[in-house]
Amino acid sequence: MPPHVPADPPAELVAARLRDPYPYFAWLRRCAPAHVERRVGRPALWQVSRYEDVRALLTDTRLSKHPGRVPGYVPGPAGLNRHLVHADPPDHTRLRALVNSAFVPRRIALLEPFITRVAHRLLDRIEHSVHVDLIADFAAPLTFRMICAILGVPGRLDTTATRETLMSTIAPGTSTDAARTERDLHDLLDALIDGKRSGSGGSGVDLLGALVRAGDESGAMSEEELRSTAYLLLLVGHDTTMNLIGNGMLALLDHPEQAARLAAPDPGPGFVASAVEELLRYDSPVRDATFRCAAAPIELHGQVIGAGEIVSLLIGSANRDGERFTEPDRLDLGRTANEHLAFGYGPHFCIGAALARLEGAVAFPLLLRRLGPVQLAKPADELCWRPARVMRGLVALPLVRRA
Repeated sequence: MPPHVPADPPAELVAARLRDPYPYFAWLRRCAPAHVERRVGRPALWQVSRYEDVRALLTDTRLSKHPGRVPGYVPGPAGLNRHLVHADPPDHTRLRALVNSAFVPRRIALLEPFITRVAHRLLDRIEHSVHVDLIADFAAPLTFRMICAILGVPGRLDTTATRETLMSTIAPGTSTDAARTERDLHDLLDALIDGKRSGSGGSGVDLLGALVRAGDESGAMSEEELRSTAYLLLLVGHDTTMNLIGNGMLALLDHPEQAARLAAPDPGPGFVASAVEELLRYDSPVRDATFRCAAAPIELHGQVIGAGEIVSLLIGSANRDGERFTEPDRLDLGRTANEHLAFGYGPHFCIGAALARLEGAVAFPLLLRRLGPVQLAKPADELCWRPARVMRGLVALPLVRRA
């Protein structure tokens, strides 16, 4: 076998990568930094695993975000891909400009009292519970409430059922009635948009109302783009931070000395912020960067990625690259110069990064202080991870309070 064509990764690492992808990522970085899977009847899939390569390709204009560049591409039946994540310039530039204003850090910072109040209310409900599911009882409702406030989703739609309808779209095969889920999702989004047009709706920043007005008054967004953008913001604005809180708390449970410092009344200047950055790096809520395919041939590590082939940029692997981070598999809440890629890099840098960071900065110290001594209610290797294509997050994080 030619030296530039690597062998396949060990089967046991592939089998375990949903639960623990980091040994698989380490093998890729060491043995096959540009690993290709040739698939019958489907485009080749390249996995890029080293930090410098991932960061460079996140800004490489030879990679397109538009799925239509893949030969034989057929749009999904839901028709919700006309948003900024699946757009190249100039469409990406136009769509991002329309949503940018609601997510600038100075506006997000104003939400801190609201985030704190909601977090305390959620913890009040479980104050006397011995058994707690940190995802269902705290992380999911907190993060969904925040993105609903920013979008201006009315209270009658800020529900568990709404959230579950959204989440069912990112784990293929988990819905028992995909057609019904699709109809429910379209009905939900149309109800949101129609509510804005009729003058009803929610409180808060009301980004969705502003987008509807922009589309209606100036034609800045098509109806399909508006529906797709509402879907994207609701889903990603909730899912990313829910995963951050779940993954982060799991890591903190495994590192009690560092958790104790984060729970202290005065952990030190800048420590909470650095802790959030390290938790983002250590077990990133985004495992793979969102969709990209080669618009032109790209040479990488002696191989050529062909036009139309799909390129998966492994953010979770890049964030554990020992060539970029000292002792990358060690959690260090005081780590400095932590230029992780959890939010991406370049033009497609996550628009909700400031919100996720603020929610994490509020949630982690508060959880550690108010929950008191807790431990996993089952062994860590029995926890269930959601089979999502891009995100890395737990289905549940069951905890039990220690006496």
